[in-house]
Amino acid sequence: MKAVFICHSDNGGGAAVVTLRLVRALRAAGVDASMLVSHRASGDRSVTLAGNVFSRKSAFLRECADIFLHNGFNRSDLFKVSTAAAGLPLHRHPLVRQADVVVLSWINQGTLSLREIARISAMGRKIVWTMHDMWNMTGICHHAGECSRYAAGGTCGLCPMIHRSRPSVSDISHRTWLRKRELYSRVPVTFVAVSSWLASCARSSSLLADARIEMIPNAFPLDGFRIRPLSTRAALGLPERGRIILMGAQRLDDPIKGFDIAIEALNRLHDRIEAGTAPEACAVFFGALRDRSILDSLRLPYRWLGTVSDPAMIPELYAHGDVVMSSSLYETLPGTLVEGLASGCRAVSFGRGGQSDIIDRPDLGCIAEYLSPESLARCLESCLVADSDRELLRRSVAEKFAAEAVASRYVALFDGEN
Repeated sequence: MKAVFICHSDNGGGAAVVTLRLVRALRAAGVDASMLVSHRASGDRSVTLAGNVFSRKSAFLRECADIFLHNGFNRSDLFKVSTAAAGLPLHRHPLVRQADVVVLSWINQGTLSLREIARISAMGRKIVWTMHDMWNMTGICHHAGECSRYAAGGTCGLCPMIHRSRPSVSDISHRTWLRKRELYSRVPVTFVAVSSWLASCARSSSLLADARIEMIPNAFPLDGFRIRPLSTRAALGLPERGRIILMGAQRLDDPIKGFDIAIEALNRLHDRIEAGTAPEACAVFFGALRDRSILDSLRLPYRWLGTVSDPAMIPELYAHGDVVMSSSLYETLPGTLVEGLASGCRAVSFGRGGQSDIIDRPDLGCIAEYLSPESLARCLESCLVADSDRELLRRSVAEKFAAEAVASRYVALFDGEN
């Protein structure tokens, strides 16, 4: 069995990271799996860089220019949408020509065009498409937010991410929606959603309502995470006292992460601690911040560690933690919650996304009322007060998200595709 995974990158963003993890897990399971990317960052021998410098840059710029033009020369939301109007001629690549199954991952920003996907299918290759966000079911956006024009009966158009002076029902989102509908009608694709929430969104969409949709979560190599730390708090720059609430992201103050809501919730938790109803605690943040002044309003003691470049440090932070928190407005399948639970932390989050696949029992954590700082604070308090069985928390995610378990489900899917 030969499978090639096509993805924009092997290390730039969540979809890239989890795709490479899956490729490694499949290789360990005996599958001849490889990864074909337009941006290579790792030294993994299973990853191949596609095209040349000119073809990669040209495809990327053609897609960006097309969006920029149709967006009224407005840079707002430029990288929150994709059209797959341009891409590399990957149907000619030896890895694609030799594959039994072609797995599409995050293929945007000039990696693969919709036309090229049809060419790959015409060669007789079976296509599995792993959905890491909502792009497959919408016209152009990766996350629809509060917009429902992609849902059953909708055809996109009047896109809130297109900032023209005169909105149109036949804008680029509608025209891309039509191109996707035409592709899906001709090309047999098995879609894989990485969370139950994403699968539900896909099934309720106008584009994928009749498609074959499987739900297989992302693979997480949990062996590197442990419930007991190897180092001291002081060695990691952590406070010596109090329980630890962890929050991490590639960029903490990305608007999607709801960092302002997290700060308000932590301030309300601080008031509870002052009142004696919650145990002493501190917040520990890791990830980039464009504007550090956002932390000035936080009354709860905290440490901001910045971007953590040492991969061995992340498991140590989790092992010292008591609660892992996410305040994201939506998350397809938040990996920080999985990693935190694998290290014995309870998880607290909003429920707009795949969080309910992770926090599926009250003893694992708490899902807060959407966008409510007060509810988030109550969840944090309840998790800090409760006694945690760290072994139980770890087992809860090992059974569902361990790389071996996820790889076996893809193997079964591939076997069914032949």
